[in-house]
Amino acid sequence: MNIEILDFAEKDLVDGFKFYDRMTKGLGDYFLDAIFADIESLHLYAGIHSIHFGYYRLLSKRFPFAILDCRRNPAWIHDRLS
Repeated sequence: MNIEILDFAEKDLVDGFKFYDRMTKGLGDYFLDAIFADIESLHLYAGIHSIHFGYYRLLSKRFPFAILDCRRNPAWIHDRLS
């Protein structure tokens, strides 16, 4: 399974990093480490995550972020969730 982080998701990660690093120096690094560990679990345990609105979803264990398994065109997903 290949994992691709789309541009808008990467922007969310950068924004999250900046937010948490402003709260406490170094917390931004911990945020990214935690999120990438969660993303890696998609690779290890693909297909066992809960399904919401027809998509596999993984909630971050340590931060209020959700990770969607986007096996479809992101524009189609956006339209469906809107």
